[in-house]
Amino acid sequence: MRTDVQLSRQWRATVAAAQAGDRRALDELVEGWLPLVYNVVGRALNGHADVDDVVQETMLRAVDNLGTLRDPDSFRSWLVAIAMRQIRDRARRRQDRKLDEAVPDGAADFAELTVLRLQLAGQRREVAEAVRWLDAEDRQLVSLWWLEVSGELTRRELAAAVGISRQHAAVRVQRMKERLETSRGIVRALDGACPELRELTARWDGRPDSVWRKRLARHIRGCGYCGDTRDSVVPAERLLVGIALVPVPVGFTLALALGGKTAAAAGSASAGWSAKVLGALTKPAVAVTAGATIVAGGAYVVVQRPHDPAPRTAVSPTAAVTRAVPQAPVTTSSPSPSPSASPSPSASASAAVYGSVVDAVDAAPDPDAKPGALPHRPEGGITSSGGAHAVLNHRGDSVTLSGQGYVLVRWQISPQYRAGSLVMPSWTGLKGKIFHVASGGGRRMDDRVSTTDTSATGMGNSAVGYAVLPSGAQQMWQNEYFYVDGSATFTVNERGADYGVSVFPSSWDAVEKDVLYGPPDGAIRYGLVRDDGEDSAPVPQYVTRSVPSDPATVAQRSRV
Repeated sequence: MRTDVQLSRQWRATVAAAQAGDRRALDELVEGWLPLVYNVVGRALNGHADVDDVVQETMLRAVDNLGTLRDPDSFRSWLVAIAMRQIRDRARRRQDRKLDEAVPDGAADFAELTVLRLQLAGQRREVAEAVRWLDAEDRQLVSLWWLEVSGELTRRELAAAVGISRQHAAVRVQRMKERLETSRGIVRALDGACPELRELTARWDGRPDSVWRKRLARHIRGCGYCGDTRDSVVPAERLLVGIALVPVPVGFTLALALGGKTAAAAGSASAGWSAKVLGALTKPAVAVTAGATIVAGGAYVVVQRPHDPAPRTAVSPTAAVTRAVPQAPVTTSSPSPSPSASPSPSASASAAVYGSVVDAVDAAPDPDAKPGALPHRPEGGITSSGGAHAVLNHRGDSVTLSGQGYVLVRWQISPQYRAGSLVMPSWTGLKGKIFHVASGGGRRMDDRVSTTDTSATGMGNSAVGYAVLPSGAQQMWQNEYFYVDGSATFTVNERGADYGVSVFPSSWDAVEKDVLYGPPDGAIRYGLVRDDGEDSAPVPQYVTRSVPSDPATVAQRSRV
């Protein structure tokens, strides 16, 4: 994860351009920061039906008041503060009525979405589900603290969003963490409830609340079975490091009318910021934002349905989309991991010509095998057309990375939505060099993720089916790291198996910490280092310097 200074450098110019009326810059701000706002609001309200409305209002107010922001470097904290105000305003508006916070039947609350979308397992799943047991005020705070420990916010921004000092924030966070740990104990106990706990919960309607939290916590403290933690409990903040944002749902509807004005009103408006922006928006244009379509023409209106193909028109680097007709699917049996020592990246590792060594298909290393040293390549900084965190969920979604530094590609396999043959992403239009440097995230995607379902891995289970890789493809880990020295475009070629990826500019420090996160810390296995620091380091299996009309046609194990 990048530092605040790096983040500020990237967004300062974008915010300034948007304030000056640049439509493309405004598009980039909206689509780049919508996932952050969605995660703040979604977790604070636990996926309540009002989440969409609060996100809408937050983005509307941010766009309408962008001209009042004096310091572009403070955009992120300013945006989060707006979101928190909307959350609190929503609570005040509804306090005169009895509010049923339960999620409607058939809908998933935010804890469930977090587990499913990010494929969380073990103690990470436990933390996500424990959030359900927190009071509304604690959920608001945990929505910010979660982003702080995962690298999306700073403590200063957390305190500013809540409207308190950093010292007071530290006290509030500590108290919230204590209640979160109590809630984790409840989740753990309910998974293997003792007879007395089952009898106690027979009168419970299944909806977490503070009364039942205290009642269950009291039982756990006095129960030798439920209170016995056989496995070491990893602190929540260590479990949340490196977890991506929950993707905005496909078909999420976003309609932003700027300041209540229309494009027709722009001609008579004063020469202020709103007039500049409205003037820029009078030309029809289309952009893609987290699975939704933004149509600019005086207002933003989403029209894309969940199964619509992505639009071809591109209005900004973040909106660049290429249609892909992937290769024919390959059907194989479900992958089953077999822990063994990892082989060298390639049999031709002695070659020194760049591009002659292609990343090799390997077996999973032993869970307790610590990785080799990670060479530290020069870091000049990476610019991403997708912003601070690009979420790619649909076939044809792409992001262009330029500069010199490390990049994280985080996998989100969703066999519960659609299993089958998985068509791998590709790197195209390479200028310069790209290396596959390491794999991390605490597990390979074919590792087992359940203690109760022996068929369940990160690729699926026997009930829903599996995402199956093409024959000879490198099995991905949760986090895959690459080093870019130049520029390249990463494109999702999804067809068949449902998957998404999040792409983040990263750093050597972040990669090093991730690969050293292993079983003692609650992970399944340590990471894997593939980089040798030379031109003989492996390149991705799907990479080319050309720009094919169909990125899915990039040959597997190709040489650049």
